[in-house]
Amino acid sequence: MSSGTASDWLDAVKWDAQGLVPAIAQDAVSGEILMVAWMNREALEETARTLRGVYFSRSRNRLWRKGEESGHVQTVSEIRLDCDNDVVLLKIEQLGGIACHTGRRSCFFQKLENDHWVTTTPVIKNPDEIYRK
Repeated sequence: MSSGTASDWLDAVKWDAQGLVPAIAQDAVSGEILMVAWMNREALEETARTLRGVYFSRSRNRLWRKGEESGHVQTVSEIRLDCDNDVVLLKIEQLGGIACHTGRRSCFFQKLENDHWVTTTPVIKNPDEIYRK
């Protein structure tokens, strides 16, 4: 890291009113967008420190370490910030090949065709087998 304090890079991020920033997870090899989630300062700092995808779950109001329940961990190879400093891009390797809680590779499996959302990719693994509660 360059000169300055360790928090300088975190201070450069434009956090929203809730202290969050959207984060895009992109396959580092194929370029495919796998998911979008939210990060708070703690999640982004932990992601940078551990090189593992960590997000902030708004529904659970806590840190969400991707793969903590499913085993589908994200290994981070690069972290980027957009030109407005208000969106984070993570280039990742998706362990297990499943990023979506529906059991698909990507969360973006619905395509608009003739005014209808059409499912374009199959379920790789039944979510009931992934999330045993």
